[in-house]
Amino acid sequence: MKDADRETLDAFRDAVNMAPARLDAWLDTEASRAVGDKSETGGESVGHASGRRIVRLLRKRQDDYTADDFAHMRKVVGYVHRHLAQRPEGDICDTPWRHSLMNWGHDPA
Repeated sequence: MKDADRETLDAFRDAVNMAPARLDAWLDTEASRAVGDKSETGGESVGHASGRRIVRLLRKRQDDYTADDFAHMRKVVGYVHRHLAQRPEGDICDTPWRHSLMNWGHDPA
């Protein structure tokens, strides 16, 4: 594995703190489907689709990662870092902010 890919994988593992089974179960909830940017026609949000892909990445063998997989990992890391910087004040337990992050595989609670 190239050094850049190793760094991406390490950053991805740091950013994604939910186990695949927990993330998969979260994605099946109404709260998960209620947050995030959706197209004008509705449907699945960008974050929800990313969460499904993250589950697949977490379950995938490291040797089978593609350049596209590493690109998505970088996207996840960037989103998580940007979103964490926007943490609201007060209790975050049942907020769209937390739920959105959880769709991207990170539970800040």
